[in-house]
Amino acid sequence: MYICTPRFGKTLIYMGKLSYKTISANRKTVTKEWVLIDASDISLGRTTSVVAGLLRGKHKSNFTPHVDCGDNVVVINADKIKLTGDKWSQKEYISHSGYPGGQKIITADKLHKKNNIKLVENAVKGMLPKNKLGAELFRNLKVFPQTDHNYKAQKPKLIDLNAKI
Repeated sequence: MYICTPRFGKTLIYMGKLSYKTISANRKTVTKEWVLIDASDISLGRTTSVVAGLLRGKHKSNFTPHVDCGDNVVVINADKIKLTGDKWSQKEYISHSGYPGGQKIITADKLHKKNNIKLVENAVKGMLPKNKLGAELFRNLKVFPQTDHNYKAQKPKLIDLNAKI
């Protein structure tokens, strides 16, 4: 740092280098935690938007868009998820086999009866980036229909969704 006084009488202070550095996370500097979310009696969209944000790592101060800096998320009670209005009968999930006439349409109610964790997985997957990073982030999501899960050894931290929403 030095002080310069030009001919016009104003004193200018020059800094040699900037003292601020942009922090960019990478695989070595990221700290991943385990988070537990109870989805019982909370609407699907509100639950999955919080889950997608936790998977991306948007709540962290060192968030970097092109790096997996999010947490591992365990969602329990997926069978008690709530849909508002007539979405149980009107919301449709469309799949296609790739062959002519291979389109299949299933309502949310039938999908919930067939595989109740698919509702949460489909909603979260739709909120993640559509690239290799999105596929990598989706692997950090674990969904269980009941309260028992296989990740008790990781000691996941319970997050109250009612306080976040």
